[in-house]
Amino acid sequence: MTSDHAFDFLVGEWTVRNRRLADFLDPDSGWEEFDGHTSGRLFWDGRAHVDEIAFPSKGFSGLTLRLYEPDTGEWTLNWSSTRAGRLDPPVRGRFAADGTGEFHGEDRYGDRPVRVRFRWSGITPETARWEQAFAPPGTEEWVVNWVMDFSRRRTGVDNG
Repeated sequence: MTSDHAFDFLVGEWTVRNRRLADFLDPDSGWEEFDGHTSGRLFWDGRAHVDEIAFPSKGFSGLTLRLYEPDTGEWTLNWSSTRAGRLDPPVRGRFAADGTGEFHGEDRYGDRPVRVRFRWSGITPETARWEQAFAPPGTEEWVVNWVMDFSRRRTGVDNG
């Protein structure tokens, strides 16, 4: 995979198993699990990727715009949801030689500033894993608070 085609794997239809903390900064707040499904496609010869994800049991959808910056060799990942109706601050980063992608940024959780980390791993033609973690500024105390396990959907096959 070349840097400017790093998100080619995410094209198509996917079933997504979500696991998310009730409070994104409290590892003891308890996990909830729910399903989603996403559809992604490429633009600009692979240097842009957009996917829409729906969470039917939660009553909202999200959209991610991923853009490759040739000058830096990095990607920006930009998220919005039907709940907020605006783009959250982007995270930026790249994939390492081992195929794991790590992306960092800054945001707010409620009234608190947080550092944000997205990590992509376990990428195969049929599966992928995304995780989100937050850390208060000035610490390395990352709290993994949302994990998505992706399974490729096949036409004519019910993957769940």
